[in-house]
Amino acid sequence: MNYFEFYNIPESFMADEKAIKAKYYQLSREYHPDFYANETPEKQQEILQLSTLNTNAYRTLSDQDLRMQYILKEHGLLEEGGKNELPGEFLMEMMDINEELMELEFDFDAAKLHQISEQTIGLVAQLDNDILPVLQRYPELHGITKDEALDEVKTYYLKKKYLLRIQETLSKFATRS
Repeated sequence: MNYFEFYNIPESFMADEKAIKAKYYQLSREYHPDFYANETPEKQQEILQLSTLNTNAYRTLSDQDLRMQYILKEHGLLEEGGKNELPGEFLMEMMDINEELMELEFDFDAAKLHQISEQTIGLVAQLDNDILPVLQRYPELHGITKDEALDEVKTYYLKKKYLLRIQETLSKFATRS
């Protein structure tokens, strides 16, 4: 079952986190296995599945990145080892950054590390800023415009994931300095 349907809330990248938490607590009480201890094994199993579904829905929907990944997967846009392609311009920029990181491996320079760090922080901030209007208007979209928004969000998601890997590499360098 779709987590948004299970929680009876509209699909949104910027979901109401208070509503998610309230629904989680309501369903946690409703589907608590202890209340069904005297029921048939079948009913106990059903409640256990609903309780697990509730926990998984909450974990996913309450985390912005997991929620984004979930929506993209629900729409068939994230494929494991599939066509998760990024724009060539972005990849060229990342190749430059990766080359600079390789240079740091052989000739560490704290100033260069700081410069690359600031550059990636700026890129992430720009990505976040650019996608915000799309995320905000997503629930109101339909048809082709919704599909286009989902494609934009997919590109954002993949770019951000790539930049987070670079930031992880940078943090490894930072521990050396």
